[in-house]
Amino acid sequence: MHAVVLAAGTGSRLRPLTETKPKALVEVDGKPLIEDVFDNLLEVGATKLVVVVGYRKQQIIERYGDSYEDVPIVYAHQREQLGLAHAILRAEPYVEGDFALMLGDNVFRANLRDVVNRQREDRADAAFLVEQVPYDEASRYGVLDTNRYGEIVEVVEKPDEPPSNLVMTGFYTFSPAIFHACKLVQPSDRGEYELPDAIDLLLQSGRTIDAIRMDGWRVDVGYPADRERAEEFLVNGPEVLNEL
Repeated sequence: MHAVVLAAGTGSRLRPLTETKPKALVEVDGKPLIEDVFDNLLEVGATKLVVVVGYRKQQIIERYGDSYEDVPIVYAHQREQLGLAHAILRAEPYVEGDFALMLGDNVFRANLRDVVNRQREDRADAAFLVEQVPYDEASRYGVLDTNRYGEIVEVVEKPDEPPSNLVMTGFYTFSPAIFHACKLVQPSDRGEYELPDAIDLLLQSGRTIDAIRMDGWRVDVGYPADRERAEEFLVNGPEVLNEL
């Protein structure tokens, strides 16, 4: 299974940590974010890493070269940061068959392998790791609505009135059908090609997408405070979640 890592963003919200380095090389507990992502992907069986790079990309390329732990790396270049669907299309020439996708700024300690296994067992077109958040926070994310079988029936990007408090986390598996959907996406009000819009196109065409509830934790390292929180989780273990 190939795996795509999205690591092209400027990380503007993480400044000053990203003023001289790409977001993917910001360290959490002494390890670059992207290295933690690589380790997670190797654990679920990735045989090739396709890294989408952009901002200060040369630092990533020079650091990791053409392999990580004997798994080959290829680099796809996103010259303009125009959204996640746009970034995924940069990886298309290097991917064969079903693949995993992980955002390069998330720290996961969760049941990622369950996502890979579920898609294979169900022969679904995609499977996502999802989590429940407080309703007043759901509007910050891509919000999911599911049927009684756990299949996703709707994805809404940052809605004012969320249909649920179930949100996407940043780890996915896809069939190649996602590439065609990304090509059909139109720019959003932000001028970006949004991944939830591509996912909605898959759903509208009758594709099956599974939602797997997260068992564990993850931190989206968007701000310096998130980096500190991720370090606290890594150092003190999951029991710290009950204290926050």
